[in-house]
Amino acid sequence: MGKTSSKVKDKYNAKTYDELKVRVRKGDKDKIKAHAESQGESVNGFINRAIDETMQRDGSGSAVSREE
Repeated sequence: MGKTSSKVKDKYNAKTYDELKVRVRKGDKDKIKAHAESQGESVNGFINRAIDETMQRDGSGSAVSREE
């Protein structure tokens, strides 16, 4: 991937997405990744789904915006 392509993607991501940093205990990252993969998801997709489902269950509505 060229520098131009990376810059374009970085600019798009900065404009389109907020970023969160999540810290987990040593060893948990691999467990989370394995679980996400077993569900056919990326780690990011799994985390977004977990947040969305928890907020819906807690009565706060949907947290995750989904593009159609």
